[in-house]
Amino acid sequence: MPLLYTIGKLTVGPAMRLAFRPTVEGLEHVPETGGAIFAGNHLSVADELFLGSVVPRHLAFWAKSEYFKGVGVKGKFSKFVLTGLGAIRVERTGGRAALSAFDAAIPALKAGELVVVYPEGTRSPDGRLYRGRTGAVRLAVGAGVPIIPVGTIGTEKVQPVGVRIPRPGAGKVTIRFGKPLDFTGRPNDSASLRAMTDEVMSEIQKLTGQEYVSRYAPMLRVQPDQPRPDPA
Repeated sequence: MPLLYTIGKLTVGPAMRLAFRPTVEGLEHVPETGGAIFAGNHLSVADELFLGSVVPRHLAFWAKSEYFKGVGVKGKFSKFVLTGLGAIRVERTGGRAALSAFDAAIPALKAGELVVVYPEGTRSPDGRLYRGRTGAVRLAVGAGVPIIPVGTIGTEKVQPVGVRIPRPGAGKVTIRFGKPLDFTGRPNDSASLRAMTDEVMSEIQKLTGQEYVSRYAPMLRVQPDQPRPDPA
């Protein structure tokens, strides 16, 4: 486990659990060893904090490349933190650059790491669950690891868009882990990847009870002084 992540587990993790007392269900579905992908709904930037605070193992989150390229003190600090947490850099320019995250994630998964992916690609703009992108399933098939559906409820209340710090007492947070989905041996053609992704989203919906929207979520637009949308 990366040193900075370990420090966070000993400090931020207990503080989050004490301040918010999240309800956790299905933790027995999280493997003690071996690689797996956590695929969850995405309501708030606080999703990562809560997930990391309740899962005892190291979680590698995907982070967009802009967070690694900042200039000045703030930019260098952002790069230092993400690198120290073991985040996986994601390029959004498309083409070969966009596949770099897969190149980094597949060896990590095969080595027994846990990787977190939000199939919606961005935070839900209205609390509904949007159509999933196929990246998580492609990664699972390529690495030969299961996908663990994750349903998070209430984080959009404790840290809405534009709020920088989660607010204790603003709402109840629940995190539910579903049974692992094993896609080993399934074909990786476009139709199969779409069908498997829809299966993952269906399991997430069962955990959250969200209304499902059969189209991709629009990217959130924020003001310059507000936090930028977090990575897919």
